[in-house]
Amino acid sequence: MSLHADAWSAVRGNPWRFLLSAWPWRSLVYLLSTVPLGIGVFAVLAALVGLGVVTAVIVVGILLLASLPLVTTVIAEIERARLRLVFPQVSGGERPTLRERLHTWRTLPVSWSEIGYAVLLATVGWLVDAVVLTLAVTTPIVLLLAPVLVRYDAVDIFGWRIDTAGEAWPAVAVGVVSLAVVAYLVTVLASAQAALTRLLLDPPEARLVTAVTELRRSRAGLVDAFEAERRRIERDLHDGAQQRLVALTMTLGRAELELDEGPALDLVTRSHTLAEQALEDLRATVRGIHPQVLTDHGLAAAIHELADRSPVPVDTDLHLAGRLPARVETAAYFLVSEALTNVARHSGARSAQVHAWVADATLTVAVVDDGHGGADPTRGSGLAGLAARIDAIDGTLDITGPPGGPTHVRMTCPISVR
Repeated sequence: MSLHADAWSAVRGNPWRFLLSAWPWRSLVYLLSTVPLGIGVFAVLAALVGLGVVTAVIVVGILLLASLPLVTTVIAEIERARLRLVFPQVSGGERPTLRERLHTWRTLPVSWSEIGYAVLLATVGWLVDAVVLTLAVTTPIVLLLAPVLVRYDAVDIFGWRIDTAGEAWPAVAVGVVSLAVVAYLVTVLASAQAALTRLLLDPPEARLVTAVTELRRSRAGLVDAFEAERRRIERDLHDGAQQRLVALTMTLGRAELELDEGPALDLVTRSHTLAEQALEDLRATVRGIHPQVLTDHGLAAAIHELADRSPVPVDTDLHLAGRLPARVETAAYFLVSEALTNVARHSGARSAQVHAWVADATLTVAVVDDGHGGADPTRGSGLAGLAARIDAIDGTLDITGPPGGPTHVRMTCPISVR
């Protein structure tokens, strides 16, 4: 269609590209369609308000007046569709569809901006467009047809009187120039009117809400993509490098059996020990990348496994019925894993507790220890990274660890993540 995203950017661009583009024609269609629509809206609103006032004494009028927001809702949706003639990038975003709004219009708050726009369209909008279009269309036509019209009568246009054919041909040149002027005039008017329409029907606050919603969705999508990549790496390590290390340890074990006592056997034995240590480290890394128990059995089973592996005694109090969204389970798992790792390494605690429950479509996970406290997420990347992960799925992370303890690490996250 064009190199430009909308009519207003096209007006400010290269003149030749603009004049040869579809934007002047799209703008003309936008303004032309405003006239019959505005007249129709005026007729509907006048009839609705008039009948409503006249019949208010028999209650019917009150019902008619109460239906005014419903009518303006339909008008607003028509206008949002027409906006795409001038601003194609305008989208509905997270706005309810027209059918949804019609079904629930009694429970929705009255949109005074939509009512105000309908009144503006019915009284001023279509009238301005009608006058401008009349002048914009008739002026070039009269000038271009001046050599023909002057044969029948003198032509008067904006105080310019054309009486002879000799005077008519310069008018044709002016008419050609006026076509370019009209193209700019029509497009600028359409852009201004569409911008005003968008401001009234979709105020900046609503667009900001839509942008935030899109941002949240994109962040959640990045979390999903990151988790998928983690699982791919885990599969590659499990099925590739880990299997080769297993084969290596078995081969070194057979070599130990074949060799006699001596320096060669000692070297093979040491290599065998190092290979087993490397295999154990790799298995721990694979479990840290994405634990299989979390995928197969869910969050409760994965937390129990973490508690069993912890060198500090851990009591679990879990109330989790069924599976949760994968990204929520993953975030909760790594929260518990990081918290228990910090308990074992830094807290000096003798015991810890892990609590998890679901209430009001929200998952809450808390890890508490009886250590000396002093937890500070700014001093390490583990808890800070967890905070970013949880924030990406609209959750929150709270850490309290006063000197002397106890330390509380608490995560809350909505289950229905967008």
